[in-house]
Amino acid sequence: MLKIGILGGGQLGRMLLQAAANYPVRTYVLENDPECPAAHLCHAFTQGDIRNFDDVYQFGRQLDGMTIEIESVNVEALEKLENEGVKIFPKPAALRIIRDKILQKQFYKQNEIPTSAFRITENRADLKNFSDFLPAVHKLAAGGYDGRGVQVLGGEKDLHLGFDQPSVLEKKVDIHKEISQIVAMNGDGQTALYPPVEMIFNQVLNQLDYQLSPAEIPQQTTWRIEAIALKVVKDLKTPGIFAVELFIDRNGDVLVNETAPRVHNSGHHTIEGNFCSQFDMLWRIMLGYPLGNPKHIVPAAMVNLVGSEGHSGEAVYEGMDEILKMENVFLHLYGKKETRPGRKMGHVTILSTDKSDRVYKAKAIKQKMRIISRQPQITV
Repeated sequence: MLKIGILGGGQLGRMLLQAAANYPVRTYVLENDPECPAAHLCHAFTQGDIRNFDDVYQFGRQLDGMTIEIESVNVEALEKLENEGVKIFPKPAALRIIRDKILQKQFYKQNEIPTSAFRITENRADLKNFSDFLPAVHKLAAGGYDGRGVQVLGGEKDLHLGFDQPSVLEKKVDIHKEISQIVAMNGDGQTALYPPVEMIFNQVLNQLDYQLSPAEIPQQTTWRIEAIALKVVKDLKTPGIFAVELFIDRNGDVLVNETAPRVHNSGHHTIEGNFCSQFDMLWRIMLGYPLGNPKHIVPAAMVNLVGSEGHSGEAVYEGMDEILKMENVFLHLYGKKETRPGRKMGHVTILSTDKSDRVYKAKAIKQKMRIISRQPQITV
């Protein structure tokens, strides 16, 4: 029986382990928090730092394969493990490119993958050289996650808001729709494409609010998205599962925004909505089984459940009964004991052939369900 490890024990690790129960595999998790969402679902839990060389290396030595649920892991340890015969999904060489937004943008340019124009800044002072490039979006090269490390700069008056660390300055796109295209590729180079998803973002938190699958876009645009996403994955030259996030601008052009080399928030609906979920698909790839069917069973929407503003502490879920009464609605809570504003605490999947029904229910869920703390924060 193969031994597969996951670096990180959050909700992505949790859902991967839920899918792993269907396969002959022993599962291992490395995470600092022994009470993380994935800790009790694996065969063996190791407490340690996924960014520390020794922790990752010692953890991986016992395994046949490893994957990640977040990019901020120790790549040097993964490279050593790969050289010693441990299979890493995605390969460390691809992870090096993806985890650094400067290298990622340069990768798109070098491989003639359409993406927004960009400039590289080493510090905040560099921004003064690119004032004529604004409006633009400043993104930290490393460390940004879930909306953090991203700052919109509308003009010179905003330059002081930029990051004083190596970053990418991306020309602001006049966005019509934001799309995620999930692509799976096995070790033989065979691929499977999920239907593209339209993502609707919370403009305050700068994170995914809800999504609709499949995206309502022209067939030719779908083909363009699929071709671009396939090129991204094939040029990265690694088996795994990938969420290629793209913009469709007001002119109908398609541009790659970012790529996540792992299971992704934009694919959670596939658990109920598709014949083979993104989590099941990754196990098939890692264990050497045939790729699954990525097609829809029923069109879906997915709503992120995040901690309410003004609440930090032990989580309390308001409105659960109302959500569970709704037809063809599936609730997933991540088992996080502590809530805080904007923290991802769960998601809800909605299945319906009627798009208006999916949108209505998505908005209703955002209103009905709140994740608060037992003792709300006191602001002075």
